[in-house]
Amino acid sequence: MGKKVYIHTFGCQMNVHDSEKMAGILEEEGFLQTDSIQEADLVIFNTCSIRQKAEQKFYSELGRMKAYKKEKPELKIAVAGCIAQQEGKNIFKRAPHADLVLGPQNLTALRNISKESRERVATGNNPSIATQDLPVKRTEGVSAWVTIMYGCNNFCSYCIVPYTRGRECSRPTENIYREVSELARKGYREITLLGQNVNSYMSDVDFPGLLRRLDRVGGIERVRFVTSHPKDLSPDLIHEMSALPTVCEHIHLPLQSGSSSILKSMNRKYTFETYMKKVSELRKHVPDISMTTDIIAGFPGETEKDHQLTLQAMREIEFDGIFAFKFSPRPGTKAASMEDRLSEEEKSERLYEILELQDEITERKNRSLEGTILEILVEGKSDTNNNLFSGRTRTNKIVTIPAISCGKGAMVKVEIVKARKHSLEGKMLA
Repeated sequence: MGKKVYIHTFGCQMNVHDSEKMAGILEEEGFLQTDSIQEADLVIFNTCSIRQKAEQKFYSELGRMKAYKKEKPELKIAVAGCIAQQEGKNIFKRAPHADLVLGPQNLTALRNISKESRERVATGNNPSIATQDLPVKRTEGVSAWVTIMYGCNNFCSYCIVPYTRGRECSRPTENIYREVSELARKGYREITLLGQNVNSYMSDVDFPGLLRRLDRVGGIERVRFVTSHPKDLSPDLIHEMSALPTVCEHIHLPLQSGSSSILKSMNRKYTFETYMKKVSELRKHVPDISMTTDIIAGFPGETEKDHQLTLQAMREIEFDGIFAFKFSPRPGTKAASMEDRLSEEEKSERLYEILELQDEITERKNRSLEGTILEILVEGKSDTNNNLFSGRTRTNKIVTIPAISCGKGAMVKVEIVKARKHSLEGKMLA
């Protein structure tokens, strides 16, 4: 019987995919995944430091591991991800029961996890990771994440990512093409390309060129990508989104604020006006596109007028959905030392107004889809009701339908019979 590993993932899709890579590496080392900490011989916390709340939750979970370690001294505890990269050996000061700290560019350090002579900290800069084809242990056979680049060069004033994930480095096109072709061979029908800023991908081709190349992979019917930076959204990319049949009609395009002065303070490198021009071009060339975004409430120096400009931007653009959060100062970023901080109460009030407005917009847009015929890719049983199946449209709308015989991985046409705030109900056409 092999040893068992429990991986606790915090944060975004990138961390989820990093956990798949860690599971793949450890499988080659003889580890099996488990959903039980009590059964584990190795526990990995794959951390996120983008917001303070996620960081606090991680340290709370890590603290509880002290009791497990006392009962089972041979248990190994590893801390991975952005907090590991940021804190390095300081983690041992807060948690001496931890055994290994490894950053996002040092996942291969897990290959030495069973050796007592290994280094306890692996957080060095490792751009060669972009050329390594790491093993991946995926848990489903319909949709798959595919990393196309690592790191970020943008240095938004609120963001810790360039400090924890390093500078941009793109994977060779051929490596990506080979991975996607293998996924198609295994029956995957949809891929999502991952990068902190996929628009700035550059290897032997640029990002539009990569999309053209992947469009020719037989068996892959849908291609998605996250995340796009507005400053790098080019006319060529918009053209390929319109022209390539596999590229889905959805884009996640973080706005962050509707105020150009706040965007400047955030070092976003675009104004609200230039953002709006790109939105107009997207909707001109991809008429049915759905758009989602990120918004930060209560950035330092944000006035009531700035806040109202964000609300006005939301009314004007009508995003299909948003991820909105209160500003959270991250140590080491420029915004962490900015003055004119808003109180937690003010930030909470503004976030509430943002979320309330978006709920109205999302519900209205979803209602407009009632009676329409859409194609969904069935992903499996609904998380909330075993009598229902769940799938997504090309525009990334979640649709639930009664359980069907064709099951997971099927492409089916459905009529939307009811709209909900965050999902749609459909019935399969005969």
